[in-house]
Amino acid sequence: MTFDPDYGQTLLTDEEQAALTGSARALLGEPILKADLYDLEQQVQAVVADELMEQVLQGILGVDEMLTDHFVRDLHRRLYEAVWTWGGRQRSRETNIGVAPEQISVALRSALDDLRFRWDAGQIRNAQELGISVHAALVRIHPFVDGNGRTTRLLADLIFLAAQGDGDVFAYDWDFDRDAYIQLLRDYDRTLDARALIDFIPVVRFGDLQ
Repeated sequence: MTFDPDYGQTLLTDEEQAALTGSARALLGEPILKADLYDLEQQVQAVVADELMEQVLQGILGVDEMLTDHFVRDLHRRLYEAVWTWGGRQRSRETNIGVAPEQISVALRSALDDLRFRWDAGQIRNAQELGISVHAALVRIHPFVDGNGRTTRLLADLIFLAAQGDGDVFAYDWDFDRDAYIQLLRDYDRTLDARALIDFIPVVRFGDLQ
């Protein structure tokens, strides 16, 4: 996805500074630019993603194990707890996206149970559709304080990888127009139909990702 080129040169807000862990502040030094913080988050994500994808490839992690609220919460924790004090924490405030905070736990469990049932019953056509359906459903719930997009995109990657059969293995290519992507997520929030989002997000051979 493309971002505003000036975004990375922006300093963190006071609220963002307060939410950083002490170890992250010490590592990043002063002043902390959003570009430096983004790079740190990317480094953490690369380590977590490599470890979990290896577990998927070895057959240790499968679709059933990952389509649980426990796995989703643990994934968010692993991605963020070293950097942010809210790593792994459920959202407790109302936002302009997502279900009400008191509904998150039930909505998250219900959405994952429904997706697992539909996959097992053959109602979801293929692995590509399953991963994006998971991503869209969880973004709609917006369970965490922040980092929902990154967490659910990685979850989609893992699910897509685990749900594919023998032969060539494919992965999502998340490098696309961000505005169009957000609009499709908004459309899904209104219609609960992920087909346009599935068609929009390209796939490439797993080994071709940079």
